[in-house]
Amino acid sequence: MTDAEYASIWMRPERPARGPKPVYSRAQITEAAVRIADAEGLEAATMRRIAAEIGAGAMSLYRYVPSRDDLVELMADRVMGEIDVTGMPSGDWRADLTRYADGLRAMWMRHPWIATVQRSLPSFGPNQLLLVERLMGVLDAFVSIDENLGLMAILNGYIEGTVREEIGSAREFRRSGLSESEWMARSGPYVDRLVKSGEYPIFTKIVMEARQPHLSRDDQFRQGLQRVLDCIALALPSTAEPPMPAHREGREEQDGTGQARS
Repeated sequence: MTDAEYASIWMRPERPARGPKPVYSRAQITEAAVRIADAEGLEAATMRRIAAEIGAGAMSLYRYVPSRDDLVELMADRVMGEIDVTGMPSGDWRADLTRYADGLRAMWMRHPWIATVQRSLPSFGPNQLLLVERLMGVLDAFVSIDENLGLMAILNGYIEGTVREEIGSAREFRRSGLSESEWMARSGPYVDRLVKSGEYPIFTKIVMEARQPHLSRDDQFRQGLQRVLDCIALALPSTAEPPMPAHREGREEQDGTGQARS
């Protein structure tokens, strides 16, 4: 197919202007593909398997979804729609970005196959476009569009990098047949040897002093996220911070006797 012949799946009408009424829908095909990928991985979501899932002929599905790449675009956009951005921007940029980060992480953990999908080139499906509008809208009033893009890249880079590692670790634990605590216990003798050797002072400091590796995955994610948000705050004007709660705003300074001082 030449560039002149290419048409994005989002440009193709779901129902042809002529011919018989479609028996299936893209949404039905996409839902079946997502169910299969969730259970068995992205590679299992073939047209043949999807056809069997919904009771159709494999070749007939190409009338609705012309190619494998189109199917993956539909699947990726479908799961992006699970991220709730209702009411954004709310006026509290930290709360909005925290909510988005938690939603994106939760979506990736529900659909770990998304980690294998190349998302470098955006497809601009309807759910992705809604995310762009709502998420970029959170900082739009405070920074230029280029600065906004850069800050969102930092945020998304943290979220996706962290969740990829989390998904990868879970996969390795399943492969090994060990829980995380069992794996750490098995590694203990070797770690003790490294510490006692005295050759790795920074590694020893991590083992002996660091709290972060012992936090839950949720707490590790939230701790790192707050650091990222602190960095974003440095790029924003002071007016971007949400107003103080009413019980703190305008609080009078008191002297040692508890009397208000003007």
